[in-house]
Amino acid sequence: ANEIEGSTATQAKARYLIFYKTYRAVRQSKRQTLFYRTLIFLGCMEIGELGFITDGLALHAGDRKSSQLKPRRNLPHYYYDTHTNTYYLRTFGHNTMDAVPRIDYYRHTAAQLGEKLLRPSLAELHDELEKYFKEYNRSSDSCPYKKKEPFEDGFANGEESTPTREAVVTYTAESKGVVKFGWIKGLSVLVIIMATVVTTITGLSTSAIATNGFVRGGFSPWISGVHPAFGQYCTGGAYYLISRSLGPEFGGAIGLIFAFANAVAVAMYVVGFAETVVELLKEHSILMIDEINDIRIIGAITVVILLGISVAGMEWEAKAQIVLLVILLLAIADFVIGTFIPLESKKPKGFFGYKYPSLSTEIFNENFGPDFREEETFFSVFAIFFPAATGILAGANISGDLADPQSAIPKGTLLAILITTVVYIGIAVSVGSCVVRDATGNVNDTIVTELTNCTSAACKLNFDFSSCESNPCSYGLMNNFQVMSMVSGFAPLISAGIFSATLSSALASLVSAPKIFQALCKDNIYPAFQMFAKGYGKNNEPLRGYILTFLIALGFILIAELNVIAPIISNFFLASYALINFSVFHASLAKSPGWRPAFKYYNMWISLLGAILCCIVMFVINWWAALLTYVIVLGLYIYVTYKKPDVNWGSSTQALTYLNALQHSIRLSGVEDHVKNFRPQCLVMTGAPNSRPALLHLVHDFTKNVGLMICGHVHVGPRRQAMKEMSIDQAKYQRWLIKNKMKAFYAPVHADDLREGAQYLMQAAGLGRMKPNTLVLGFKKDWLQADMRDGLDISHLQGQEELLSSQEKSPGVKDVVLSVEYSKKPDLDTSKPSSEKSITHKESKGPAVPLNVADQKLLEASTQFQKKQGKNTIDVWWLFDDGGLTLLIPYLLTTKKKWKDCKIRVFIGGKINRIDHDRRAMATLLSKFRIDFSDIMVLGDINTKPKKENIVAFDEMIEPYRLHEDDKEQDIADKMKEDEPWRITDNELELYKTKTYRQIRLNELLKEHSNTANIIVMSLPVARKGAVSSALYMAWLEALSKDLPPILLVRGNHQSVLTFYS
Repeated sequence: ANEIEGSTATQAKARYLIFYKTYRAVRQSKRQTLFYRTLIFLGCMEIGELGFITDGLALHAGDRKSSQLKPRRNLPHYYYDTHTNTYYLRTFGHNTMDAVPRIDYYRHTAAQLGEKLLRPSLAELHDELEKYFKEYNRSSDSCPYKKKEPFEDGFANGEESTPTREAVVTYTAESKGVVKFGWIKGLSVLVIIMATVVTTITGLSTSAIATNGFVRGGFSPWISGVHPAFGQYCTGGAYYLISRSLGPEFGGAIGLIFAFANAVAVAMYVVGFAETVVELLKEHSILMIDEINDIRIIGAITVVILLGISVAGMEWEAKAQIVLLVILLLAIADFVIGTFIPLESKKPKGFFGYKYPSLSTEIFNENFGPDFREEETFFSVFAIFFPAATGILAGANISGDLADPQSAIPKGTLLAILITTVVYIGIAVSVGSCVVRDATGNVNDTIVTELTNCTSAACKLNFDFSSCESNPCSYGLMNNFQVMSMVSGFAPLISAGIFSATLSSALASLVSAPKIFQALCKDNIYPAFQMFAKGYGKNNEPLRGYILTFLIALGFILIAELNVIAPIISNFFLASYALINFSVFHASLAKSPGWRPAFKYYNMWISLLGAILCCIVMFVINWWAALLTYVIVLGLYIYVTYKKPDVNWGSSTQALTYLNALQHSIRLSGVEDHVKNFRPQCLVMTGAPNSRPALLHLVHDFTKNVGLMICGHVHVGPRRQAMKEMSIDQAKYQRWLIKNKMKAFYAPVHADDLREGAQYLMQAAGLGRMKPNTLVLGFKKDWLQADMRDGLDISHLQGQEELLSSQEKSPGVKDVVLSVEYSKKPDLDTSKPSSEKSITHKESKGPAVPLNVADQKLLEASTQFQKKQGKNTIDVWWLFDDGGLTLLIPYLLTTKKKWKDCKIRVFIGGKINRIDHDRRAMATLLSKFRIDFSDIMVLGDINTKPKKENIVAFDEMIEPYRLHEDDKEQDIADKMKEDEPWRITDNELELYKTKTYRQIRLNELLKEHSNTANIIVMSLPVARKGAVSSALYMAWLEALSKDLPPILLVRGNHQSVLTFYS
């Protein structure tokens, strides 16, 4: 039929006669042989004009109203026409096997309304005919290439998903809360135990973290005698422990709060010291102004002196701590000795000693129960006491000055907790057994005769303090804050001990706060505080931090009220303890191989309990302060998360992220695919990710937070060199994607040529179900004459390293690097920019060289998808039903902020006399899919012959690629066809003239209807493998997309990705 001379109509008639006579002969013999089915199918596929056959058969049957040929059991399932118009020359889709959009393709198999139809598979449209018939002959069914029916709840029976489916040492002196200990006596043992539980759990957690690797620190020069420069290792204390364990988000939040808490703690301890001094002044009636103002004056003077000691260096601070600790130990010994030698003069003040053991027990029992006054509660008392137990991190705070932090911190911290707990309980029991709660201090209150109504322990000791029930008294545990001085053998030594405890704690906090803050600033978590990272002197002292801490402490000292400051401090410290405990739990939960603490006496669940206890105690101490602390921590956490500091500390957060990803990936591998859960997982052949920004940003727009996106990069060249480049590129370009907020992965591969590399990526990229199901390629619009690296690649406009460095300086600059395009020279490395073009670089120094007009246009085009698209349209030319991917991608685009103002317009092919019907049918289908659209246009003139000048332009374009075998000797023509299979033969060109005209005509219609669209999404033409040369197919795509806005050609694999069922 092809060799018959004459018009296309004559050839069509000959084709029809051949098929008709065959059909009639078989029908008459009532046999449908393999020959018959083979001939019919071969003709339909080879000619690509099924309409000739079906129209002829319909006419023969006398049915002029419908040319639909009903499929018989033993005929291919797709042997029916997609339209009911016999005028095939005016009907799009009638003369092609490719199915047009139709609602019946999306029905369930058991749908009550309508019959489910099966669209031709992609293999049937694309595979070589020989391959098809091999598959056919292996099929036991009479229907060739039988397709598996996808179940509504997943894949077809037995079918598996494939990549091609659409992707202390602590200072004991610091922990001595002796200022108001007598006042806390009621239930004091319970208060101490509660505080000890919290601090012990936290101490265990601190020990675990501190022994999991090297704690940043160095040898203190005054201890070890090593070179002073080694002492410049900076310590971050709790900040360092938390940040290196949980990451910069939690570390940055708690580091700022913990530094501030230590600064305020300076004020608390100094106010405690000042209160004691003022009490002494009051006893001797030498107050300067009044109690409050005297506390402020003494506190201000004290903090200035402490600042001087701190600035003088760690040598002076450490020596001062030793002196203060010795004084404190002497004061405690003085107190213990004093309880055994009560003076008669002290009995009116409520101190009776252990002279009468039975009465001492009775005094203890009286004092053991609670007696809250002036709106005090158990937890308000706990809030006052708890800061006395907050010194457990003192060792961690100065880890930089410890010779062996890993050993010293666990031993010192736990030993300090044990010692202080024993001392606290010992003091509580001693003072509670020696001193009554209320005493007048009046010698006249001695009982001469026995009182019948007095049953207190004081009465049995011949003292009547009942007047204290109606009138406030000045002595006793509840009234005399200097009760320990009264009990002691030498009162001034107790005062010195109080001075020692408060000043040592204040000094430790004054040293800790600047160092913590300095470590925080050095990590550049908060760029605004960078100025405080600077250190001075041989020991890198944070002088600026000292000044800031001094100012904060001075401000709180001026409050001059210990009961106001203590709850705030308690909450800040508890927040730090909670996060330290949570750090251990989190690190254990993440099961990171790097979590191997040398300290083994910890448990992740006990650490979690400790974190919960800390949070509960925060609320019971002061609910509004707890809420304020939470808000501050949360705000700082969100800020640091948003800023994304460029640090990598191997935190447990990173480990848990990996563990979660691994577990979810494994869990996902057992999940069957379902059409409702389909999402595009794209392998984008970008080369280096920043070499094709337009392609990258467009795909990112519809895959962001929806599907997988992998940037494929094929390295071609010598293996050793390519592997070295790949190792460097892997980290560099993945970091580039993160910096540019691109939710994608970079996947480099080495291969002998681009095609092989792309095949490697399609087979191996991804993990489990997280594998690409959609391949995205950029189209070289100047493929006819341009260098292989030009299409969509703008790396020649700016140097690669310059782009990377400029990107780091300015996040608004979109850098571009290199390309991957098909090359006829496989020995070339596609990762290198072309050296054949004149390249314009932006120099890092001096003015930038202006770009030429062509490069400027290319640069503008490369950034067109990086900006908001405005109120325009996304034109969808849904010509062939590929399963719905052509429609799904535009919908996903409109869900993004950048594209939300764009409207979807749908263009379909149809019949001239049924345009309204086809429009309503498509509107019904789209409404069932819940996809909003602004307009539906039915084009009934797609098959109209294109303009002559466009046909001529097409012929001129393909002229260099034609074989012209009719003008050559047969041997020469056969040799050329074998050597250059990409050339277009005369027979091929004539055979596919109709399809060629269709592409040219579609371009005309696209220019007419979609010339102002933001983007055009269109069905990708399918060419028969082995029948259509690569040059002709590229020419079709060129003719289709020439002189248009950005166009996205899409072809699904003909399995449904949309459904209207719930």
